[in-house]
Amino acid sequence: MLLDSLGEFVADLTLMKMLAYFWPFFLVDMTRYLFLDFVVLLVYIPKRRLRKIRYKLARRKLYRERPLVSVIVPGKNEGKHIPALAESLANQTYKNIETVIVDDGSDDNTPVICRKLEREGKIDLFLRNEIRGGKASAANTALRYARGKYIIHLDADSHLKHNAIETILLPFYMDTHVGAVGGDVRVANTDVSFATRLQAIEYLKSITTGRTVSSELGILRIIAGAHGAFRRDILQRIYGWDVGPGLDGDITLKIRKLGYKVVHEPYAICYTNCPDTFTKLARQRFRWDRSLIRFRVRRHRDILLPSKSFNIKNFLASADNIVFNLLLDIKWWIYIAQVFIIGRSQVEIFFIINMFLYSLANFLEFFVAVALLGKTIRRREKRLIAFIPLMPLYTGLFLRTVRTYAYIMELFHRVSYMDKWNPWKVSKIVKNEPLNR
Repeated sequence: MLLDSLGEFVADLTLMKMLAYFWPFFLVDMTRYLFLDFVVLLVYIPKRRLRKIRYKLARRKLYRERPLVSVIVPGKNEGKHIPALAESLANQTYKNIETVIVDDGSDDNTPVICRKLEREGKIDLFLRNEIRGGKASAANTALRYARGKYIIHLDADSHLKHNAIETILLPFYMDTHVGAVGGDVRVANTDVSFATRLQAIEYLKSITTGRTVSSELGILRIIAGAHGAFRRDILQRIYGWDVGPGLDGDITLKIRKLGYKVVHEPYAICYTNCPDTFTKLARQRFRWDRSLIRFRVRRHRDILLPSKSFNIKNFLASADNIVFNLLLDIKWWIYIAQVFIIGRSQVEIFFIINMFLYSLANFLEFFVAVALLGKTIRRREKRLIAFIPLMPLYTGLFLRTVRTYAYIMELFHRVSYMDKWNPWKVSKIVKNEPLNR
């Protein structure tokens, strides 16, 4: 019966009806995320091959100069992950590195594990904040003690591929105007649960493909805290990290405002552990999503306004983020209302066709990511293809609901300033911070 109705509905579709019934897909999502990604990557992939000589020259410059690189790792209660991180740093192809780990008031055995690694020479410096000051405070403490020309910021529950440090440094030696480089971030605990598998697909789409495309367009808006490299002199000019959540996007915009380029390097690979349940994931995204309101709409709104220092790429970087996350999030609720009002008797048909369209788009985006990453993609990541039909439910319903709630709470209640993720006394001070820093 349903199949018959579906067949009749599809047979009756004209181009205009198709656009009227499924406009979010055809007029917005397909154009912005599918078509644009295809066009940019069709140019990027062969261009990267042609750049082989430039990468080779950059690598030669790097090893000729051989600068000290400081890897700073702030964290709380992440001790169980530190040995794997230390081992991955010991196995790097680039060897002139120092590791500074700051324990931000852990109440587990993190200090015991890190002090043992320090005694064994597997990390260079371990510092501990007896009273928790928040992630930004811990990162800035590490920055104060770091001696390297370049600073690589890692999350404590991450580890690197053997050539990640060498690879993430190359853009600095290819273009002197590069101020920060985002490394690729992939899921380490892919096979742990259903939630981690869906996040692994999402990371391939949004970080690997999405940030590579944004980087090529010159509008990259975030260097992930899990894996990012910075020029030390620039970090000192902007006084390090400010209190988050969303501190990664905040520091990226501040570097852009100074006039430096920020780029993504998809072959500098970091594996990070992501939330293994949907409850933990919802809490994480509730925290992340609020940063769009806090930093892009409030603090850095000057980027969107005419001024002497106006920069079109900075404008597009913020505008793209605000439009395609905040405004188009509202679009979805309008569309759902449209379906229930106009097509009330055919809701299930709209649902099936939307599932089909977005699943097809997800398959195409997955194949694009596989083509981009080449040999660096693992077999377990290729096996994720079986879970792609569920991605529309994950991104279209679960993540969108969390995101909408986060936007509402931050817009009207400024809840990020009361988040236990930061100590209350820190949030209290920052709540009165001036805008546009």
